[in-house]
Amino acid sequence: MAVRVRLRIRSRLSGRAVETSALVNTGFETEAPQLLIPLPLARQLSLYPPPPDAPLVEFGTAGGPVRNYVIRNALDVIVLAGDREVGPVACDAVISSLEEEVLVNDKLGEALGLVLLALGSGKWRFADDPPDKVRSSEPPSYWLL
Repeated sequence: MAVRVRLRIRSRLSGRAVETSALVNTGFETEAPQLLIPLPLARQLSLYPPPPDAPLVEFGTAGGPVRNYVIRNALDVIVLAGDREVGPVACDAVISSLEEEVLVNDKLGEALGLVLLALGSGKWRFADDPPDKVRSSEPPSYWLL
């Protein structure tokens, strides 16, 4: 099991919002907070087709390079943790036609205060949680084409 958190994602362009789980992926490293969203979710948030000024950016992955549209500062993201909500944090939307899960990158995870405790068993906490507070991973949500 990996660490997944429940998110409320709101498009800053359309105002549409969705709740879904997202995989916290420390290997998804970029210079700014980014949330990778599958194409079906991008459509639901009215972010696809992307605006004309959205660049097509090449990302290095374990399976080789992929090209995704990046819409700068397009989303507000809130973590929904049952006893509290953290956010919103503004971030870029990275639209993937290959990935089926929402992915939180390293910078967005840090901005949301996520601290990973046990990756294999899906344990985490917020940075400002008491040291004995341990939260459990959410089940995956798949956005299939």
